[in-house]
Amino acid sequence: MKTLALTLSLLLAGCASQPLSPDWQGNAYSALDSFTSTYLKGNTRTAEADFARVRVEISSTGRADLLARAELVRCAVRVASLEFDDCAAYQPFAAEAAKTEQSYAAYLTARWQDVDVALLPAQHRVMLGSSATPVSTIEDPLARLIAAGALLQAGRLTPADTVSATETASAQGWRRPLLAWLGVQLKSAQEAGDKEGVTRLQRRIDVASSSL
Repeated sequence: MKTLALTLSLLLAGCASQPLSPDWQGNAYSALDSFTSTYLKGNTRTAEADFARVRVEISSTGRADLLARAELVRCAVRVASLEFDDCAAYQPFAAEAAKTEQSYAAYLTARWQDVDVALLPAQHRVMLGSSATPVSTIEDPLARLIAAGALLQAGRLTPADTVSATETASAQGWRRPLLAWLGVQLKSAQEAGDKEGVTRLQRRIDVASSSL
């Protein structure tokens, strides 16, 4: 999860001059990393508990900008899973967010006219180009799913991107986004009258849902 590792590093940056980092930094990092993993695997209850710990740790600093950054991590993971809510939990802190976070929030919510491309993570900048860039070119699996979710909201997702997102989630064992992307494929197959495809996709959905 190189993309989120970078985000987490930014979240915890600022105390490098100190010989020992404050406890809240390590605690917040651990909880946010755990949230990401459990959420993608579909364990909602544990993920919610993990993120509650994130907020407790960061709120102890009194810094709304860091809460904004953490909420964007949560929003990005939700976008990867096709759970769109305009990054609602981030919005109360948006005014305190840095321009980098504001651009990323605009990207995640398909308000691309408000995005400063130069401020986006490198792997996402190419998605806003005039020509279509396949999400499969993004090396990091989670970044690939986030980009696919952003493209879907913007109405720029291709069938190949949908397949790439589905198989990325499958390869990582990320049940929540896998079910979401299989659902997108299933709807397309139904609309196209592809009975064989519908049967195959429904079988995959049943298998992925079997232990929930």
